[in-house]
Amino acid sequence: MANFKEITTNIFNYVLGLFSNDMGIDLGTASTLVYVKGEGVVLCEPSVVAIERGTSNVLAVGDEAKRMLGRTPGNIIAIRPMKDGVIADFETVFLIEEPIAADIGVGLPIQEPIGNMIIDIGGGTTEIAVISLAGTVFSKSIRIGGDEMDLAIIEYLRKTYNVMIGERTAEDIKWKIGSAYPMDEEMSMEVRGRDLVAGLPKTVSITSEEIREALQEPIRAILESTKISLERTPPELSADLIEHGIVMAGGGSLLRGIDKLISEETGLPVHVAEDPLTAVVRGTGKVLDEMKYLKKVTVSVKSDLHS
Repeated sequence: MANFKEITTNIFNYVLGLFSNDMGIDLGTASTLVYVKGEGVVLCEPSVVAIERGTSNVLAVGDEAKRMLGRTPGNIIAIRPMKDGVIADFETVFLIEEPIAADIGVGLPIQEPIGNMIIDIGGGTTEIAVISLAGTVFSKSIRIGGDEMDLAIIEYLRKTYNVMIGERTAEDIKWKIGSAYPMDEEMSMEVRGRDLVAGLPKTVSITSEEIREALQEPIRAILESTKISLERTPPELSADLIEHGIVMAGGGSLLRGIDKLISEETGLPVHVAEDPLTAVVRGTGKVLDEMKYLKKVTVSVKSDLHS
């Protein structure tokens, strides 16, 4: 199989060639977003690449490549090359910690001596951080996110109905009837997959209660990490969280009722950011637009992204 690092570098260089140097990129596991200074968010597409098998020859990227997932012939493979997001101002290759970028993006007063807590649920990871005075007081990252939720749905259907479905179908189920908290009106939908016994196409009817059960493990992992973060937060900042609550960002925060569940489990108010999917890249944009942020929030080590 082709070298993932080489593929990612090729895509990275391609994106750089499209825009100016004054830009911020959120290279996420699920989505890649680009912010250009003076223009705003100019690109938001899935982090999926279709390549010729055995080479690093890129055939399609983004939405076009995502449509190929599970549908490619033997000589083409659709992959998700990103595992962890990288956010950078490419003029000098400064790096910003993802939770801080998300905090800036949702408009929290990170430079004040006030505790702010953010839960950023991405495709491959969930980042939880308590931030004050433009620095991270405590942070925790777990390899649980939207992709893990999709896999949990796939596994549930396999075990319960002997039906195999693909990642795209699992994601569709998650957004259509998935939830983390009981709904006022539960829903159902028909799902098409392959019968693992007969090997033939099969249709089953599933309910939102079932999908909520399927999602229990990844959601519980996010809850436990949130509680650990709260336990490690200094008392003075904990008092701030009682007043200001927790802010959620990332595509995973759009799962129905996850804010209600976290609020119920922690006893704190929980708010989902406006347009949570773009919070991180909007944060990088604010850093570009207001350079006063730059020295305060960027990671001190400058990194060559090709190393």
